[in-house]
Amino acid sequence: MASTNDHPGESAAQDPVKLIAVRDTPLSLDEVFRAVGDDAAGGIALFVGTVRNHDGGADVDALGYSCHPSAEAEMRRVAEKVVAEYPVRALAAVHRVGELGVGDLAVVVAVSCPHRGEAFEACRKLIDDLKHEVPIWKHQKFSDGTEEWVGAC
Repeated sequence: MASTNDHPGESAAQDPVKLIAVRDTPLSLDEVFRAVGDDAAGGIALFVGTVRNHDGGADVDALGYSCHPSAEAEMRRVAEKVVAEYPVRALAAVHRVGELGVGDLAVVVAVSCPHRGEAFEACRKLIDDLKHEVPIWKHQKFSDGTEEWVGAC
């Protein structure tokens, strides 16, 4: 009997980075989910980051995201590192820039892999690395009139 690793679906796909974007328009869960569909994937992990109504004990009214012109290229670099580390069949990541309100989608990432554990791990690595390595900044506006800039994502 052949091991499961002999099946082509058990390894990474040839070009698994399907969607990388920074947008100033609302994000679509359906678009990201469709981008990572793959017949050889047994698990899809999707993470959605939303604007919450508080941070550090202060009420948040709104926030704005801005980015460096290299942000999309940096997102691709991070995505390619994840693909090199996990058996990713398909990967997608989109981040919003501009003014957002509480509840708006700020970032949506998804990864499909042969198995659920790999998909969860790869998705976690993807969002964590995007947050720490991609030059996207958050400008929070608090209910008390104060404001704060926060580093990447």
